[in-house]
Amino acid sequence: MRAQTEKRDKERVEGRTLGRHRSPSMEDYLEAIGTLEDEHGLVRVTQLSDALNVSKPSVTAAVGRLAQEGLVMHEKYGSVELTPRGKAVADDVWKRHEALWIFLTEILGVSEETSEEDACKLEHYLSPDATERLTCFVEFVLEGEKGRPQWLEDFYIALTRMGLATNRSPDRRRGTATATRGRN
Repeated sequence: MRAQTEKRDKERVEGRTLGRHRSPSMEDYLEAIGTLEDEHGLVRVTQLSDALNVSKPSVTAAVGRLAQEGLVMHEKYGSVELTPRGKAVADDVWKRHEALWIFLTEILGVSEETSEEDACKLEHYLSPDATERLTCFVEFVLEGEKGRPQWLEDFYIALTRMGLATNRSPDRRRGTATATRGRN
């Protein structure tokens, strides 16, 4: 945790903060390109179109805007590749997504499908400070020295009593705050 804070402070001093002035749509493109690069290496417009469920002309236009910002490299009919700056932004979006997904599934007991949908929506509005604090909170709760706290188990029982289905049984622990789902 201290190392993360020191790294963040160093990046601020060196002027390398990522700034969040991109639209949610552009962040979704960067995140999808990063995920597809991790899975397949080369990324084609057709793959992005399929992954984001948008038309190929829409992908081409968005990729053009990202290329103008220096976030991707793309030649007509060629593959799409994140630049180092684009990778940093994509990784930042993924970090926010994962922090939210783990919080929703592991702490609140929300279904994985709903957590995925909600994390995709919320990731665009989470500040760097909130992301760091949320990640620390999830790690504290799920990976603490004393194990999973009793209050969390009691919370799952309370949800069940209130008629709110949860994807967690009181003693189930599927993932951890440091686990990743498909991104390196």
